[in-house]
Amino acid sequence: MEDPLPPRPAHAQVGTPEGGLSGLLSGLVSGRVSPADASVTTLPAPSGARAAVVGGTAWHVVAADVDADWVAAQVADDPIAAPLGARFLSALADRIGAEPGVLDAVLLAPPLPGGARDLVPVELEHPRVDRALLYRADVGVWASADGTGMLTLGRGVAGRLEVSLEVEPGSRSRGRGTALALAARSLATEAVWAQVAPANTASLRAFLAAGYRPVGAEVLFGP
Repeated sequence: MEDPLPPRPAHAQVGTPEGGLSGLLSGLVSGRVSPADASVTTLPAPSGARAAVVGGTAWHVVAADVDADWVAAQVADDPIAAPLGARFLSALADRIGAEPGVLDAVLLAPPLPGGARDLVPVELEHPRVDRALLYRADVGVWASADGTGMLTLGRGVAGRLEVSLEVEPGSRSRGRGTALALAARSLATEAVWAQVAPANTASLRAFLAAGYRPVGAEVLFGP
């Protein structure tokens, strides 16, 4: 029987040439792909969250006010999988005193010209709006003229423009989610970001059909 391969060490990097998590996100918007080199880079905590762990193909960024050597030691056994694994996320939570959120797929799309003609801005009491207000700033809310759905746009982690949407139960499985995801792009003048739980396959299909592309995964700590 062959001996198991030794673990690949995590690179204890601090900072990025672009500067902070916002620089990394700007690079993803521009299509810059980080090298698949098993690196784990430590950055300062971003605006909009106590901490964030973001990963792509064999690279990760831990944006938190912790020591880079501590991060490297925690993930040394498996730097490709450990940063978004339960053990490291729990250790980071204990370190910074904040609970991790759920693991989300992260998608983005460029804006579309033309505007969203079937949506109207509203003031609405809704759990989706309450969550957006908790995690985002400058939140706007729009509803479908026919009452079948609504969406929010607001400034989330590192100042990026984030969308959330909701389709009324009786209107689901009719392409309404895709239409709302497209409408969010029409309301924006910059790239729109979406965070989707992998188990929410209906939402994933809607965003993919609306031209959003997956760029990684993340866990955010605290609003």
